Amino acid sequence: MSGSAADSTDSHVIIGRVTGLYGIKGWVKVYSHTRPINNILGYRPWYLQRADGWEEHQLAEGRIQGKGLVARLAGYDDRDQAAELLERDIAIKRAQLPRAEKGTYYWAELEGLQVFTLEGVALGVVDHLFETGANDVLVVQGERERLLPLLMDQVIKEVDLDAGLMRVDWDPEF
Repeated sequence: MSGSAADSTDSHVIIGRVTGLYGIKGWVKVYSHTRPINNILGYRPWYLQRADGWEEHQLAEGRIQGKGLVARLAGYDDRDQAAELLERDIAIKRAQLPRAEKGTYYWAELEGLQVFTLEGVALGVVDHLFETGANDVLVVQGERERLLPLLMDQVIKEVDLDAGLMRVDWDPEF
């Protein structure tokens, strides 16, 4: 799959989250939904979630630190200022995403699609996706929750973003 996103709105795609403070000079720890994780540092500007919407921020600097990422946003020069950013989602505008290669999709594009079997049985709607060691998994919410492996051509037979639907080779009893 091309990229990853945990959640989206009409115009924004969430690509990460501020998860902690790092040092005393305004740096924060960042959890990235992008793959590789440091791809998040290439998107500018960032938009951070507030109760009343999205707030634009300029990324001053960022880097891999150990197994994670740290970043400093412009205007946040000490730990107390950076604390205001804690537990806020990081998003970009949907238009900032590069076009996915043919046959690949961003997770945010798949979320919300209606899922049908090849026989036309409605299974529900793609609620979200998650990673496993073997393959990514679609969480489909319908009359019950189903976990479908995100295996193009094997399980996922058709994705029609314009129509908002996905056709799958899947037993509705499973």
